[in-house]
Amino acid sequence: MTDHSVKYVAAIDQGTTSSRCIIFDQNGAMVAVDQREHRQIFPKPGWVEHDATEIWSKVQAVVAGAIAKAGLRADQLSALGITNQRETTVLWDRATGKPVHNAIVWQDTRTSALCRRLGGTDGQDRFREATGLPLASYFSGPKAAWLLDNVPGLRARAERGEIAFGTLDSWLIWNLTGGTDGGRHVTDVTNAGRTMLMNLRTLQWEPSILSAMNIPEAVLPEIRSSAEVYGTAVGQLAGVPVASALGDQQAAVFGQACYDVGTAKNTYGTGSFLLLNTGNRPVPSKSGLLTTMGYKIGDEPPVYCLEGSIALTGALVQWFRDQLGIIRSADEIEPLAESVEDNGGAYIVPAFSGLFAPYWRSDARGVVTGLTRYVTKAHLARAVLEATSWQTREVVDAMYQDSGVRITALKVDGGMTKNGLLMQHQADVLGVPVIRPRVSETTCLGAAYAAGLATGVWNGLDELKAHWQRDVEWTPAMETSVRDREYRNWRRAVEKSFGWVEDGDG
Repeated sequence: MTDHSVKYVAAIDQGTTSSRCIIFDQNGAMVAVDQREHRQIFPKPGWVEHDATEIWSKVQAVVAGAIAKAGLRADQLSALGITNQRETTVLWDRATGKPVHNAIVWQDTRTSALCRRLGGTDGQDRFREATGLPLASYFSGPKAAWLLDNVPGLRARAERGEIAFGTLDSWLIWNLTGGTDGGRHVTDVTNAGRTMLMNLRTLQWEPSILSAMNIPEAVLPEIRSSAEVYGTAVGQLAGVPVASALGDQQAAVFGQACYDVGTAKNTYGTGSFLLLNTGNRPVPSKSGLLTTMGYKIGDEPPVYCLEGSIALTGALVQWFRDQLGIIRSADEIEPLAESVEDNGGAYIVPAFSGLFAPYWRSDARGVVTGLTRYVTKAHLARAVLEATSWQTREVVDAMYQDSGVRITALKVDGGMTKNGLLMQHQADVLGVPVIRPRVSETTCLGAAYAAGLATGVWNGLDELKAHWQRDVEWTPAMETSVRDREYRNWRRAVEKSFGWVEDGDG
């Protein structure tokens, strides 16, 4: 039976493979969750698309499902927040509400040639000073430019103001607040900051970049803060304030209560995303990191982060399981690795498709080094796990070089945090505590927190910090001399991965 004196906040998490709705109470505890997958569409090699209309119908279904499971009526929700897969791009007709093409997903690489052309003589860094981002097919602006160039008649319609552009947060907010009948066309700073079209300092669309990419300003949403009431929902959520939007990694920063300079979170999935709060100033990176928005609450100054992405962490365990067949399920790796005291001198560098931060070496390929007759599959299992810790250490070091900010602890979330051996090794190699929170759904929680802040459910960041509860904390136990020696060995192993691909090789 649901308590009617308690306040509730709903969060929609529109992810790459599925959409979820989670309802939280005012203590930040989960009350109900509903989830549905949507199709992944692969029209050509390297192309990845979603049907935005399908996503909108799945979102409506999970909202209804979560409300029903919670035993609530929609009018008992104080606010609705949104977090979303970042960079995925949709253009739609303002009059009919229909997308003009499938959404182009963040993983899609069709804009690689366009990005090279845009770089011209300046190369990847042409827009980095204004946006904090290198020119890459990852970001939304070039995806929108590609659609305007390739959908017949679209550019003329866009210039007449008939077309709307958005990342998935904008698409959902527009539909939630009325769609063709008065829907609000807005985005927040964290999503706008991943388009490559927003100036990180002014928090406005940058005219020189719009002109370079040939994107008419008429298609763009209004940029707003991450926590404010954008509009009121209609339909099944009639009357509920739509009050937050945050890209998924930024929502995890917010849900992990990383509100102070030097607080950091790492999300361990297929790859890993590590974000460090650098405060009210954007820190330019010389070390291959992204300078990105953290969040902005209402009229308060924006908070910035450095972001480091690691291509392969959880995926390395999958490779160990599926390609090598050494384990049958992912959870077998921990006991196998625990059966030996150390890695036996073996290191695995998972540069399967090059190295991401801080190296950005597309010529690198994976290596296993330090093999002797002594090494067993258990030592290799340990080396697989340690590769994730060492790659994270390299990103943390790069963040310190760029910002001068030392992390005080690392808050962690994602599937691999169930692995205690890995988390202990992570604490050992960083030399700071690694902390897993009680509520593992930090992305949804962050969106809920921001929406609740905007509507008075919570009174400020101090109250949210007080809600954040640790589940497990791992403290460093490795001797400094051992850590330094192992790190030197890891760096030597990484150097062995360089230069495997020559020009023209695959």
